[in-house]
Amino acid sequence: MTEVSDIGGYHAHVYFDAQSLPQARALCEAARDTFGVQMGRVHERTVGPHPMWSCQLLFPAEKFATVVPWLHVHRNGLIVFVHTLTGDDLWDHTHGAMWLGESVALKLDMFEMEGAD
Repeated sequence: MTEVSDIGGYHAHVYFDAQSLPQARALCEAARDTFGVQMGRVHERTVGPHPMWSCQLLFPAEKFATVVPWLHVHRNGLIVFVHTLTGDDLWDHTHGAMWLGESVALKLDMFEMEGAD
């Protein structure tokens, strides 16, 4: 069973398309500059389990209470997928996840394959 103490941090994935790319980039850069979160690449293709283009933000658990509400208020219609970092990718992307805005189906089969022996 996962415990709060297992959460090492969070990822927030800001989803976008070609039209909303400038908006998503500005949101991620503002989060980076405002909170000192780590900003990943702006992927103009699908990556991993994410069905849309995305940019990842990485932040420690102690910043959750400031970063996530800020993203919620400033996302301006963008979809943001937030998940825990516990070391169990399948759990993190399902039970340890929340959506800001619409939810979309993830490609979870890649995690189910990782756990198979």
